Amino acid sequence: MKITIIGSGNMGGAIAKGLSQGSIFQASDITCTAQTDETLEKMRNINENFNLTHDNITAVRESDLVIIAVKPWRVQSVIEEIRPVLQFDKQIIISIAAGVTFEQLNSHLKKSIASKVQVNPVIFRVMPNTAIEVKSSLTFISACNASEDQINLVLSIFNELGKAILIEERLMEAGTALASSGIAFALRYIRAAIEGGVELGFYPKQAQEIVVHTVKGAIDLLLENQSNPEAEIDKVTTPGGITIKGLNEMELSGFTSAVIRGLKASR
Repeated sequence: MKITIIGSGNMGGAIAKGLSQGSIFQASDITCTAQTDETLEKMRNINENFNLTHDNITAVRESDLVIIAVKPWRVQSVIEEIRPVLQFDKQIIISIAAGVTFEQLNSHLKKSIASKVQVNPVIFRVMPNTAIEVKSSLTFISACNASEDQINLVLSIFNELGKAILIEERLMEAGTALASSGIAFALRYIRAAIEGGVELGFYPKQAQEIVVHTVKGAIDLLLENQSNPEAEIDKVTTPGGITIKGLNEMELSGFTSAVIRGLKASR
């Protein structure tokens, strides 16, 4: 099975790197395209067995899956470029462009195609987050015109890069806020806690190590115990204790409401 990634920037490059380390694709099965020699050289340094080219059309011809990993404003022009060589009955098309809907993708893909061609393109919208770089992404996937086998294939591909979840397209924007923008929100808490640690007397590097391992411990508790955050909070709060006092102070400053407002604003 062959896969082409059009656009080998931060996200496309991370996908290629992760897949080359998985069990589904060898590096030689992966073709990466880019506009600049610098980007292709970066990909060559990651794995010299990648197939690298500036030519999107050549890259797409022999691929079973085509990932469009360019900025949203470039999606239409890329599709118009490769559309003449796409084989809707054989290829799966995956877009990771935020905000570009199935309706828009279908319109771009089927534009100017003879009416006698009745095969609908198999399209997936995929929304990973930047943790895909370390194979820890929470990736949302929506499908259009796909069979169960095709859905399972795409899920298995992105499960090699973290955790993949199939959702309805209508939830894509909410998922982006919760998981993609959510990475930044989580990091902002970590940064604030590090700054607080410095105020408490720790050196910055010490504070960062303490906070990062504390957050990792909290995550491991939830994953291992399959528990609710509030249940784990209850284990470390006692009446009149220092933890409940700290939590109450955070809530008085609008901690929870600020997080919710930030999520809603990111949709």
